[in-house]
Amino acid sequence: MVRRLFIVLVFTSVIGAAHGQQANVDSLKSAVLAMRAEVDDIKVNLARSESKFKRGIFVASLGYSTVISGGLLLGRKRDDLGKALLVTGGVTGLIGTALLVDSFKYLGRPMRRKR
Repeated sequence: MVRRLFIVLVFTSVIGAAHGQQANVDSLKSAVLAMRAEVDDIKVNLARSESKFKRGIFVASLGYSTVISGGLLLGRKRDDLGKALLVTGGVTGLIGTALLVDSFKYLGRPMRRKR
């Protein structure tokens, strides 16, 4: 009688442990899937940020190059053109800088999934 009770207790503990391991595996799978979804969101946000960042660098470089060109023309025959290039290049450079700053807004926000 005691032997049978011991065998039943051993089998129930083994079955309970196996069930606990299955629950651990399921929770691990769900954690890995959640992490994979987060990594995919990060990749999408980085791709968005990269394209805006490159566009901002291009516009800012163009604007500040125009400012330099306008500065070189100051004090010469085309002084009015130099002043116009300074203003135009400054505004273009500021717009490019704003694009650069705006490109970082995607890095900190989670992806909104379409339903």
